[in-house]
Amino acid sequence: MAAMRACDRVLSGTRPVTVREELGELTAAAEPDLMPDWYGDGPVAGLEERVAGLLGAEAAVFFPSGTMAQQVAIRYGAEVTGRDTVALHPLGHQEVHERRAYADLTGLRSVHPTTARRNPTAAELVALGEPVGTVVFELPLRDAGFVLPTWPELSDACTVARRTGARVHFDGARIWESTPYLNRALPEIAGLADSTYVSFYKTLGGLSGAALAGTTALAAYARTWRHRYGGQIFQQWPAVLAAHSGLDRELPRIPQYVRHARVVAAALAELPGAVVYPEPPHTNQFRLWLPYPAARLNEAALALAEEEKVWFAAGWQDTGIPGQAMAEIVAHAPSLDWSARDVTETGLRLLDRVQR
Repeated sequence: MAAMRACDRVLSGTRPVTVREELGELTAAAEPDLMPDWYGDGPVAGLEERVAGLLGAEAAVFFPSGTMAQQVAIRYGAEVTGRDTVALHPLGHQEVHERRAYADLTGLRSVHPTTARRNPTAAELVALGEPVGTVVFELPLRDAGFVLPTWPELSDACTVARRTGARVHFDGARIWESTPYLNRALPEIAGLADSTYVSFYKTLGGLSGAALAGTTALAAYARTWRHRYGGQIFQQWPAVLAAHSGLDRELPRIPQYVRHARVVAAALAELPGAVVYPEPPHTNQFRLWLPYPAARLNEAALALAEEEKVWFAAGWQDTGIPGQAMAEIVAHAPSLDWSARDVTETGLRLLDRVQR
């Protein structure tokens, strides 16, 4: 983090900030007479209204974490349908990053409509052969490479899910950057689902926090279970202010990030042995594979940062193929001034260090 912070140029991600800098941004975002929230009123209620408006929903409820919000959404689906089964992707956030909380805390069971590296199709939902309470679509499916269905594919799958009597839930932690590929506005996308979860720190750069949007009935249920899960926190105004700042600053720029990600991806694909997926990217995030061990790539990236003050990409992980590593690339504000030539030339300098 220290090396990245000291860099003059950043290709993937955003430069880390200090606590003092973060506090300065929060102070600038606060209205002079704004008072702290008290167990969910004031600033929290204001953010909830804003998110409901952005998504075209009747109501939205602020949660301290997306894991909590998604548990509540899936629990609600089970209770209103009387079905204790949820349709999930095995690479979905609930399975990979939430420690299967829906099962261990709520007692629900899951079925996997598909193991393909994409969201389920309408035909796969028809073929499930058993009733489910909720069908979850992760937009985009992060651990498959930030991939999205087409608009017709998503619309058809949601229609079929509803015909079977299931609710549709969107894991929309990154739904903000899904609009260019789907070529639809946020209210139209969220309108396909019965509930949508959004994150305020992924892409928007907030401190923490999430929201669950849907009907007023869902919101009332969500507030009850948020309290029971321990999410009725005394004051959350720092996260709320940061969320507003992210919506003000980043949301309008996301289409530009997505367009630039395609430029970056095409340039990276020119590197010897490189594989980019998906190509072109569906959002402003995608995956890059290079034919070297992760440790050597991480060492080379750090050396490049320390010696040239240029940040390429970090977090390289070894894959199942010996000698090949993968990193997630995020096109954000700092990368916008990188030309395709800049990207390729920097990548070649990185590989030169790897091969020394």
